[in-house]
Amino acid sequence: MNKTLKISFSLKNTYRVNGVLFSLKQIPLLKRLLPATLYQVKGLKIFANILSVLWEIISVFLGKFLYFVTMVCGIGILYKGLPENEVFLHILLFLTVIGSFENTHIFNPTKDKYYAMILMRMNAREYTLVNYFYSILKVIIGFMPFTILFGMDRGVPLWFCLLLPLCIAGMKLFAAAVTLWDYEKRGFGYNENKLSKYVWGCIALLLAAAYVPPAFGFVLPAVVPMIIFLVCISLGMASITRLTTFRDYYAINKELLAGLTNQMDSTAQAQLVKQVNEKKISADTSITSSRKGFEYLNELFIKRHKKILWNSTKKISYVCAFLVAAVLVGVYLLPEAKSATNEIVMTWLPYFVFIMYAINRGTNFTQALFMNCDHSLLTYSFYKQPNFILRLFQIRLRKIMKINAVPALVIGIGLALILFATGGTDNSLNYVVLIVSILCMSLFFSIHYLTIYYLLQPYNAGTELKSGTYRIVLSVTYVVCFALMQLRMPIMIFGIMTIVFCVLYSIVASILVYRFAPKTFRLRT
Repeated sequence: MNKTLKISFSLKNTYRVNGVLFSLKQIPLLKRLLPATLYQVKGLKIFANILSVLWEIISVFLGKFLYFVTMVCGIGILYKGLPENEVFLHILLFLTVIGSFENTHIFNPTKDKYYAMILMRMNAREYTLVNYFYSILKVIIGFMPFTILFGMDRGVPLWFCLLLPLCIAGMKLFAAAVTLWDYEKRGFGYNENKLSKYVWGCIALLLAAAYVPPAFGFVLPAVVPMIIFLVCISLGMASITRLTTFRDYYAINKELLAGLTNQMDSTAQAQLVKQVNEKKISADTSITSSRKGFEYLNELFIKRHKKILWNSTKKISYVCAFLVAAVLVGVYLLPEAKSATNEIVMTWLPYFVFIMYAINRGTNFTQALFMNCDHSLLTYSFYKQPNFILRLFQIRLRKIMKINAVPALVIGIGLALILFATGGTDNSLNYVVLIVSILCMSLFFSIHYLTIYYLLQPYNAGTELKSGTYRIVLSVTYVVCFALMQLRMPIMIFGIMTIVFCVLYSIVASILVYRFAPKTFRLRT
């Protein structure tokens, strides 16, 4: 067992170190300074090993901390007037049930499993169990400080806060045992990365059970989730026998890892994405346009890629409209919630930067542009002339703005209606600024993704993502949007700041594209 654990650590550490070294080579300023024989430099390998070990330690706690801050306590503070301990335990119970099936580790196909069990022919049962129980240990250690910190802060007894990590681990053990039993009965492997529509349906229902009843003033009495959690300790202990006596770990892992080779091959993965996208492109030869030049080219592209570009936008818009309607019904049925809801709308506008980031279709649009249009046309010199590039940039920006504006308009008008229904505001300009600022957020992300596509063009001829700088820009965008979730500012101030920033960004983006895109908008090697 100790030998298996050491080999497992070595495997994970090796590809993490290689990943760190590869990432360093992708940073523009470091790329020229680092030697070609980077992987042979002992000092850098030691540095990468230290980072790998630090990440192993940090990852034990970081995810759990964010989980409590956002999904449990972060949303829990919205339910004012309800006992904090009951809200905490109610939400945690349903989310733990989701996590027990959605985040199993044992049914997660990973690179280290492929290397160990398929390539190195290690004992599948021993490797799986050693790593699974190690992951359970990390769950217990990782949850312990936060169940104590956040639980006691909300009035949960210390003794129960100490037992909660064991309860969560017990539920995970029980879920894994049930899944193995199901595999023996049906012979069908469970893959937590490819959940069926029925599992997604159950997850949606459990999320609704976690968050909707408290909005209407109902939560489970504290004793109910406490009893269920404590029962999970016994169920988990009983499940250990089932896990250790299961004999078909090689078969189940072989089935899980069957498609992993394609996922690990970036070329094959890019081709798979391309094939999936091609199936969504209309082959109708009757599609035409009355426009001329680049307008003609772009309109044909939009019409033929309607499924890729518009279907997800429509679905997002329907979901947003449903959520707005649900909130309006909620405040109508619970008038006492109007004041809190009004305060949220008036001060939580920065939070919607992250929401607009999450629903924006900019990356899908640029990926479709390259795979099905630019990757062929970039071989022609006329296509890279400054005037033509800026003209096509403006045409495409207009289209992607229309696509992203639909859900943005639903959200903006929806927030204005919620603000009005919950007591309104002294300054009627807040309604206008609210709607316009949401549209400007959508506009910003449309401009942003199209601009970095033109300035960094991250794909090669095989449609593989090759630009490290592009990845860094996307990561920085995510971090900034996530940080803005913590900001609270009145609608008028943040809204005007958003509008002004968006206008300035659009001007700067156009100048940058005109000046630099003729050199940067090219096929990568």
